[in-house]
Amino acid sequence: MSNFYMLPTPIVVEGIMFPSTEHAYQAMKSLDRDDWVRISQLATPNEAKRAGRKLKIRADWDDIKLDVMSQLLRHKFVIPSLREKLLKTGDAVLVEGNWWGDTYWGVCKGVGENHLGKLLMVTRSYYQNTV
Repeated sequence: MSNFYMLPTPIVVEGIMFPSTEHAYQAMKSLDRDDWVRISQLATPNEAKRAGRKLKIRADWDDIKLDVMSQLLRHKFVIPSLREKLLKTGDAVLVEGNWWGDTYWGVCKGVGENHLGKLLMVTRSYYQNTV
């Protein structure tokens, strides 16, 4: 379920193919399509994340980043093998656990907002009701 998973089928956003959800998410921080293309061509999600930290962040990013991630997850789980894995979690509570201190997207040492886990559960619910 990791956003760092290299997808068997890329996510396409406005004609640009991204090899992972992380690549696409980091690119969307910018309004510059050249940034999108550059990030889409990076070899790993780690590289994409590092590049995302250096972008000029769009002014509305904090207002839209959850919606962006939600849409990217919908695109990701269009892939049947990934959707099947997500659906097999049933009604389990999904938690993005981590050790690196990300308390926005996940939970570290029992503390965090777990936005990624919540969005994964919303995505799962969407597919439970549409498949």
